Amino acid sequence: MPVLVTGGAGYIGSHTVLELVGRGEGVTVLDDLSTGFDWAVPEAAELVVGDVGDAAFVQRLLEERGITEIIHFAARSLVAESVADPLGYYLGNIVKTRVLIQAAIKAGVMRLIFSSTASVYGEPRVEIIGEDEPTVPINPYGRSKLASEWMLEDAARAHGLAYTALRYFNVAGADPDGRSGQSSRIATHLIKVASQVAAGARPGLEIYGTDYPTRDGTCIRDYIHVTDLARAHVAALERLRAGGENLKVNCGYGRGYSVKEVVDVVKEVSGVDFPVTLSPRRPGDPACLVAGADRIRAELGWQPALDDLPTIVRHAIEWEKSLVRRKAKDWPEPRLVPATGGESI
Repeated sequence: MPVLVTGGAGYIGSHTVLELVGRGEGVTVLDDLSTGFDWAVPEAAELVVGDVGDAAFVQRLLEERGITEIIHFAARSLVAESVADPLGYYLGNIVKTRVLIQAAIKAGVMRLIFSSTASVYGEPRVEIIGEDEPTVPINPYGRSKLASEWMLEDAARAHGLAYTALRYFNVAGADPDGRSGQSSRIATHLIKVASQVAAGARPGLEIYGTDYPTRDGTCIRDYIHVTDLARAHVAALERLRAGGENLKVNCGYGRGYSVKEVVDVVKEVSGVDFPVTLSPRRPGDPACLVAGADRIRAELGWQPALDDLPTIVRHAIEWEKSLVRRKAKDWPEPRLVPATGGESI
């Protein structure tokens, strides 16, 4: 039976679909294309356009295709936007995830992999964040993901649904073979934006906040290559298939870089010395988020292959250059539909 990948036309979702079809898995992608792209879904997977929050539609899809496994990416995922539109995030990330979980239970789905975030930790008390640290998110995005984790935990206890929640740190880079990358029209993640500047798609870069209690005053983040993260989803699915217990696990390398350090690497890799503007902090940004990364290796048997910041940056820049070269003809804008919660991560 096919694996259902919600939000599989988006950034992380499309890379995970590539990994699944590369292993010979049957894949059905459910995406409303509000932020995803139909061309990001490989021909070996089937794209179904629809809203993950449409209960009757999702129920019918699961039952007609006999789906027993779901990887759930569809969500809204911008921290600053969540602060400005908290109710939109609670609708898209909590209410619609509840619809999916309920449909999954009714349809007899056995396994669900959930796309969560390091934002559930809020302002951590420690430099390296383990999975057992308190979850006290400081923005609506993090709260919405934590509430979804609670729903999964309770539904699993009541109905026997097996799940794994993967808490992402900062995802960056692109498929090493150039098949997919981060293509959102609204870019806020540092490596994506800096790569756009290096590729000539933006005039300059802003650094938000230089007065954080860090080694150079800018935020520190743990950057994980999107292909390594996609492979972690496949490993999580294989673990559940083998009877593994429910799990919440960090996805990162266990090493952090400051914003200024990342900018320096982008300049070095690209050979472009672009302008940088220093601006005030954005609301909702913690000073430091670095993953405790032991559990993902021990539980999933996951071994990252692309744990190298210059490699992550190089793949991101190559993707941006390909978008610049091909945008007018080969990379059409996505179909515009209301952003109602089926957005693609």
